[in-house]
Amino acid sequence: MQRKSKKVLIYSSITAFVIAIGIFIYMINISKAISYLSSDPKSCINCHVMNTSYATWQNSSHAQRASCVECHLPRHGFLEKYLAKTRDGWNHSVAFTLNTYDQSIKISDDGAKRVQANCISCHAKLTETMRENDERYLKFSHDSSPSERKCWDCHREVPHGKVRSLTTTPNNLGVR
Repeated sequence: MQRKSKKVLIYSSITAFVIAIGIFIYMINISKAISYLSSDPKSCINCHVMNTSYATWQNSSHAQRASCVECHLPRHGFLEKYLAKTRDGWNHSVAFTLNTYDQSIKISDDGAKRVQANCISCHAKLTETMRENDERYLKFSHDSSPSERKCWDCHREVPHGKVRSLTTTPNNLGVR
């Protein structure tokens, strides 16, 4: 009798394991999780709340020069890039699952630091000129320190458009 119950336990465990693997594979497929390993901007629109950001970026000058990943993730270091991508993905998944995601997308403090660093990295020549002329800049901007100001404080429409709406895209095109 004990031998039979041991067999049932083994078969039940194997069956449960196979079912769990099946559910895991199904969830990977349905969530398009593999797409998040790429740098393709279209992976950003797996979630409908990103459609507007994607559409306005797509119609901006940055679409020809910088992908979502190039602006929103660390540029240097494979590990840093994928850790940030994993952390952001986890936070998005939890927010969507628990329905706590704000429909008006707001960048996290960590994300803002990354975007600011990437703006400065791409526009190094321009930012260096600003640093060299910081006395004039301070008078113009009324800032106590130029380092406190974020690029998008002045460049609000770069690259996601005015009030992040599709009305900023030609003919209200939306996602192509």
